[in-house]
Amino acid sequence: MKQKFDIIQSTCIPIQIDNCNTDLIIPARYLASTTRDPQFFGDAFMHDLRYDADGRPVADFVMNRPEYSETPRQGIHEIIIGGQNWGSGSSREHAAWAIAGYGVRVVISSSFADIHRNNQLNCFVLPVIVSKDFQQELFDTVTANPQAEVKVDISNQTVTNLATGHSETFEINSYKKYCLMNALDDIDFLLENKDKIEKFEKETHPNPPCEGGN
Repeated sequence: MKQKFDIIQSTCIPIQIDNCNTDLIIPARYLASTTRDPQFFGDAFMHDLRYDADGRPVADFVMNRPEYSETPRQGIHEIIIGGQNWGSGSSREHAAWAIAGYGVRVVISSSFADIHRNNQLNCFVLPVIVSKDFQQELFDTVTANPQAEVKVDISNQTVTNLATGHSETFEINSYKKYCLMNALDDIDFLLENKDKIEKFEKETHPNPPCEGGN
């Protein structure tokens, strides 16, 4: 899951479902699993919309249509264009694991549930918030031409519809931006700054009390 972010340019999967909650993203029965195998959770991504009760693919669901069915692990569709309020519902981190495990690196929407948005960032998935008008333009473009590509530039914080040339900027916390661009999780970041932390500690507490002392 840890990959450096710079420019992601990809075809997209349009999942035009408003209020797509975390139970749709990954059904609750998968939460009991103790594995952290990315493919396990990737295979569970949107499972109950992708498959019927007998495990057969639902032919008219967007992820099963031939033009969108190949997974990002095969080198395409690294971007999802999602409906409004993506990731609502429970705070399960497994939903972000499922998106990352499927191979998606960017989810674009006009709004995200806050906890899910943070979970995505922690799982090296970039949530990009755009205007509703631009969101709809992206849906229209990708639906009309599944080979249309979108470019997300995290350094400049822009997302561009390459079919129209239209672009918008997006916001991201500077700390998370640095972590994504350098493939660092929170522990990696602390280890990277270990010397600075130890120096600060020594300067702040030059004479720490002895253990067990009065």
